Amino acid sequence: MNKKELFSTKMLVATGLGAALFLVLFKFVTIPSPIANTSFQIAYAVAGFFGALFGPLCSGLLAFIGHALNDAMSGWGIWWSWVIASGVSGLIMGISYFKINFENGFGKKEIITFNVIQVIANVVAWLIVAPVLDIAIYSEPANLVFVQGIWAAIMNAISTGVVGTLLLVAYASRQVKEGSLDKE
Repeated sequence: MNKKELFSTKMLVATGLGAALFLVLFKFVTIPSPIANTSFQIAYAVAGFFGALFGPLCSGLLAFIGHALNDAMSGWGIWWSWVIASGVSGLIMGISYFKINFENGFGKKEIITFNVIQVIANVVAWLIVAPVLDIAIYSEPANLVFVQGIWAAIMNAISTGVVGTLLLVAYASRQVKEGSLDKE
């Protein structure tokens, strides 16, 4: 396997495209939940997908930028605690970049690895980072923000687990396997 780079032109382009895709999905492809200010978001699957392909810097930045742009365009101002949590979730999901080798396919082991990492990312971001920053920055009531965090962690883990895994399986199926081409 080739040495993986954290910073490259390819990663920068992927970050820009990923942030735009994250923004569009975050803004227009959302299912409201019964808990105030939370929703089922497909956008986090994009962060997981890009993280597995381009690394933690890419996925962290695209989630942070996409979420911040959505908040800025929505008219209520940027809710920094959740924007930062989005960036943290993307950053942690990007660890899968170092753990998954697409040259040899994307089987059960890789699916489990990706999903363990993304669940950890969602738990850290939505059960720790977002609620703690909500309390510290905005003096939000703890019982409210932790309930929101639980719902966000569950919904984002499900969307990333299903959609992100499907995207990665589709991507891996299009890759040429290592050693599959013969030299004539």
